[in-house]
Amino acid sequence: MSYFADLILPLPLDNRFTYSLTDEEARFIQPGMRLAVQFGKNRIYTGIVAEIHQNPPEVYEAKPIHQILDEKPLLTYEQLKFWNWLATYYLCTEGEVMRAALPGAFLLESESIVKLSKDVEIETAVLNDDEYLVVEALQRQSSMKIQEIEQLLDRKKVLPVINKLVSKNIVDLNQEIYEQFKPKEVRYVRLNPAFEAESEMHALLDELSRAPKQREIVLSYFSITARSKKSLKVKELLKESGASASILKSLIDKNIFEEYYQETDRIVFSGEINSHEIHLNKIQQQAFGEIKDNFEENRVCLLHGVTSSGKTEIYIKLIEEAINNGKQALYLLPEIALTTQLIKRLQNYFGDKVLVYHSKYSLNERVEIYNKVLEYSENGKIVIGARSCVFLPFQDLGLVVVDEEHESTFKQFDPAPRYHARDAAVVLANMFKANIVLGSATPSIESYFNAEHNKYALVELNRRFGNVLMPEVEIVDIKTAHRKKKMTGHFSERLIEEIKESLKEEEQVILFQNRRGFSPIMECNTCGHSPQCPNCDVSLTYHSNNNQLRCHYCGYHIAMQHQCMACGSNEISTKGFGTEQVETELKALFPKNKIGRMDQDTTRGKYAYEKIISAFENHETDILIGTQMLTKGLDFRKVSLVGIMNADNLLNFPDFRAHERSFQLMLQVAGRSGRTKKRGKVLIQTYNPHHQIIQQVSTGDYEAMYKEQLEDRYQYQYPPYFRLIRLTLKCRDYSKTNEAAEWLARALENVFDRYVLGPEFPPVARIRNEYYKNILIKIPKKQSLGKTKKVVHRILTTFRAIGAYRSVRVVVNVDPQ
Repeated sequence: MSYFADLILPLPLDNRFTYSLTDEEARFIQPGMRLAVQFGKNRIYTGIVAEIHQNPPEVYEAKPIHQILDEKPLLTYEQLKFWNWLATYYLCTEGEVMRAALPGAFLLESESIVKLSKDVEIETAVLNDDEYLVVEALQRQSSMKIQEIEQLLDRKKVLPVINKLVSKNIVDLNQEIYEQFKPKEVRYVRLNPAFEAESEMHALLDELSRAPKQREIVLSYFSITARSKKSLKVKELLKESGASASILKSLIDKNIFEEYYQETDRIVFSGEINSHEIHLNKIQQQAFGEIKDNFEENRVCLLHGVTSSGKTEIYIKLIEEAINNGKQALYLLPEIALTTQLIKRLQNYFGDKVLVYHSKYSLNERVEIYNKVLEYSENGKIVIGARSCVFLPFQDLGLVVVDEEHESTFKQFDPAPRYHARDAAVVLANMFKANIVLGSATPSIESYFNAEHNKYALVELNRRFGNVLMPEVEIVDIKTAHRKKKMTGHFSERLIEEIKESLKEEEQVILFQNRRGFSPIMECNTCGHSPQCPNCDVSLTYHSNNNQLRCHYCGYHIAMQHQCMACGSNEISTKGFGTEQVETELKALFPKNKIGRMDQDTTRGKYAYEKIISAFENHETDILIGTQMLTKGLDFRKVSLVGIMNADNLLNFPDFRAHERSFQLMLQVAGRSGRTKKRGKVLIQTYNPHHQIIQQVSTGDYEAMYKEQLEDRYQYQYPPYFRLIRLTLKCRDYSKTNEAAEWLARALENVFDRYVLGPEFPPVARIRNEYYKNILIKIPKKQSLGKTKKVVHRILTTFRAIGAYRSVRVVVNVDPQ
């Protein structure tokens, strides 16, 4: 009887590929295991077994597998089901989901190795120059990788050279599979058992009397082992004795000491559990009860609680219940910055049961966390992290918490799958029959709409914890302030006054400016020229700390220009301002105070978030300036003032969600103020103080914003009334991009008629020398989403078959944010 396995390969292929199995392999292999298989010419990839069956492929002959990489499945049944849903819903392939879902270390790939053939006489006369160079190099070293031969010959295409050598039987080509994950090993040392008897010990010390440094190490060893019976690390012994590694090595060479290695976890919880009990106040208790009642009916629960109302305590209580029932819990956050603060709070309650998973962790650390969740280990019951956590191999998920569910950072932009972690989490919870709670002070319009239409349950917390008053919001008209000359740089008189007041009271200040860098635009006052990026359609942003003009899209940078590049004039001025400029102006205004900055430029390192947040928590920083990283659920006890530097650049953005986003951002950043006893203050600087969104923020009126935006969305046919699919075409050839976009738009219009918008250039129409064009498909509520996607997929397949448009890439984004 023949057996076959359908494999998901980490490539953007529409179909799974089928390989043949022997009877013995078929008995051993299970879905979710990794197999190394050959695909294409001599290339070996890791494939995931999706299904085992007895139906041979119709179009091609199934190849045998190369080798089995696992003893037990690496993926669970639920994960395979979840991958399939993601690929279907977000119009991508399972291979792309696999690339995103598995830590890179699990995706073993092969490297072609070139070796000289055994017992072959090499006649140099028949070799050309390139072949001779390769053979000469192989005579000096046993084998070479393809990359090394590319460097040796200084050219990209070396396969023709290697193929000629293979055909002449001079070299052999082999595949070497390499594994990226290496367990962390710690080096330990122990005394040779021969010297443990007292007489032997004294003899040893006498013998070492002429080698005082070696004797010192042995004495330190006895001193440490007398204090503790634990295994002794080499590091500890060297630190205690103050000796060098070479002296210890000579003792190991003499067989006085023996060294050995032990595997250890890279991520270890070293603190202790401080809090054991959570006390909810009356309002929290009521909300907690309502959530529990809704969980009984298996409903998705939306927790709408004002900022600082104590939502986190409710989440912790819910997690505690899930853990006590022997289940796993997932806590999703939109930003890595947020995890830093919450990890401490969760570890205070749950200790080493908490695992953290996000992209700032190394490959090996992510593999360890993945394995702990897969093994259902005791210290892997609670997972906290950013959106990629939804891909972990949960065994028995009982609760999912999506905090700050309105955040656009839950949406993956590039590469595929372009999934929304909140929506994916709802589906994942449903697969496990787990409870799910979405929490926010400013819910997304779609979630609130679902709650109003009984798709979700709604629970509200409308009072701050400890009955602290909501912050007082004041709007500063900077148009008038400029006219009356009451501005110092980008600071109004009123804002400077309030900052001074807060600092005098020894309180902290947060300033929000949603642009990094020093200044977004440099402009010549003589001819109006502004330096542009040669690869993208954007101006270069000036960064003062390294005196550079930099493109935030492709990373292109040049030194700061002191003359206009067009007319040579020296009169160059900056327009607009970013976080760096705010920091420079603040340092001039408040030279005695410590000022910190938190944006993409200052948070590049693994622990960068932690350092900035801890410094602010410990009052080492008085004023913190930041971009929207600062707005997301951070809890600082001593912040009494929040300043929004310029509300207008949020509002005037070409996107149907711009007003909703502005409201959420401003209200969230306002919520960082006055979280303890004293009422906080928020100052919003704007050129347009009568704008309805700014007025709604000043009164904290979410309902009014929701109703107004809903009316607009209904009128212009946008979510939640319509679903969207955006197709983005990319190509280096301008006219080809236009032609291809026209063809695709017409093909879609033939089916969807007036519900196709475009093709249209986006605000930034060229990035990294590629031209972009967008087509938007609107899907009415009554239209079948599944059928629509099938039609889109069919049209795209036809489009990709057209030879003239082969260089045009189409990116499909379902539910774009």
